[in-house]
Amino acid sequence: MFEAEVAVPRPELETRWTKCRAALRETAPEASGLLVFTRLQIYYLTGTLAQGVVWLPINDDAAPVLMVRKGLERARMESSLERIASYKSYSQLAGVAAEFGAPFGPVLAVDKAGLTWQLADMLTARVKGATFVSGDMALNLARMRKSEWELVRLREAGRRHHHALHEVLPGMIRPGMTERDIAHKTWEAFYAGGHQGIMRMQGFGEEIFLGHIAAGDNGNYPSAFNGPLGLRGEHPATPYMGSAERVWEPGTPLSLDVGWVHEGYHTDKTQIYWAGPESSLPGEVRAAHDFCIDIQAGLAERMRPGATASDAYLYCLKEAEARGFAEGFMGLGDNKVPFVGHGIGLAIDGYPPIAKGFDLPLEAGMTFAFEPKQGVPGVGMVGVENTFEITEDGAVCITGDRYDMLCIE
Repeated sequence: MFEAEVAVPRPELETRWTKCRAALRETAPEASGLLVFTRLQIYYLTGTLAQGVVWLPINDDAAPVLMVRKGLERARMESSLERIASYKSYSQLAGVAAEFGAPFGPVLAVDKAGLTWQLADMLTARVKGATFVSGDMALNLARMRKSEWELVRLREAGRRHHHALHEVLPGMIRPGMTERDIAHKTWEAFYAGGHQGIMRMQGFGEEIFLGHIAAGDNGNYPSAFNGPLGLRGEHPATPYMGSAERVWEPGTPLSLDVGWVHEGYHTDKTQIYWAGPESSLPGEVRAAHDFCIDIQAGLAERMRPGATASDAYLYCLKEAEARGFAEGFMGLGDNKVPFVGHGIGLAIDGYPPIAKGFDLPLEAGMTFAFEPKQGVPGVGMVGVENTFEITEDGAVCITGDRYDMLCIE
């Protein structure tokens, strides 16, 4: 009686399987295949956000098997996989795979980042005789290089993202509003533009809801989130969006670090607003913001195929030191973070980060959020963040071409 209205094309899924298998042969050559439990990873491999397990045999001629605990009918509607079956216990996994002619081998790669210790203990107890190795890097390597099908969705997310923050929201906010009121206006603009609501992070314990709204020196407020921008948030139990007690005062910055999602794909962008005319911008604030724009341009030039994220990061540190911005670059005090950006796609915090030690050569089709930011003591945080696509000619911004601070009176 029902039909799925949207589906990931079968050729797209087959390309993903090929990439995962190639990466698995490189990173865990002893594995007989990849056993995936995280729902986002299951979606990447099957086209449905199933509650269950997907088994991707290492053999190119063996199709994946999707085993579902709940939602079998929906999975069969949304995914083009032929091998879909139900299961109740991990003890049944090997048998179901064997029934489809894709038996487990003695060594299984698993997305360990998606399994709690409790579930891992249960898995090892019920899938007897198997040795488990990490398949996380194989998934990271496969997902970091986007297909044209994925890039189309990312570019559309970026177009809508820029329009909402740069063209729509300035007419909806004003100095004197609270951070919470601004957060609600942001959601209003985003939902009207087609934002799909839920955003995802894959780092253990990380959560996000809309993003960060920080008025004035709240941009330097101590934060437990793995990013440079501080904020008080709604409440200690919900340290996201903005505080109902904090007002955006005249003569102060407003920092919005908020994400967009379109058909599951994310873009990340930070827009800084200033409460007052451009003539009221203090010199140190203007200089700090311009420095971040320069760093973003330097990253765009350096982040090209064959280069490394590590070298790009070291360039940023050297520039910050040489130009006198080292102290507040990427956060003040405990808010300082050891990266200037991150991969992005089905999750906001994608692989790899732009940080020391990440020396894998970049490839065309990778997407990153560049986020050079500068904490100004007693004032707040300024800077930029935009999502870029790596091309043969360098990184191209897909979240707009205006990086200035917007002045609102």
